[in-house]
Amino acid sequence: MEESQLRQHLTILGWLHLAAAGCAVLIGGFVFVVLNIIGVAIHDREATAILGIVGAAVAGFLVLLSLPGLFAGYGLLKRRPWARILAIVVGALHLYNMPLGTALGIYTFVILADAKADGLFRGAGSA
Repeated sequence: MEESQLRQHLTILGWLHLAAAGCAVLIGGFVFVVLNIIGVAIHDREATAILGIVGAAVAGFLVLLSLPGLFAGYGLLKRRPWARILAIVVGALHLYNMPLGTALGIYTFVILADAKADGLFRGAGSA
């Protein structure tokens, strides 16, 4: 693969990791809002409190899980040397998320396994 094509694929890969992580954050926010609305709608203080806690826990968990993907996407866009390793790890974890996560994981491996990709990240680290 030519270096210009590889640079374009790295940019696409960075944005895909940011988008996947952003979707997890949005889902967490959605769950939080829905559970709080349900809690208010049933007019039970105890249930409202429990659903609020559960909603906050689920949202916090999903945000926490999305942080490595956000960092990997940002690092790939900025060509940081640490981002290559992080993106490979995040891509491996995405393999279990069928079908889009699997596609993202495989795409991550294909692009970052290219021998020229290592040189692009080394050049960014030394500059």
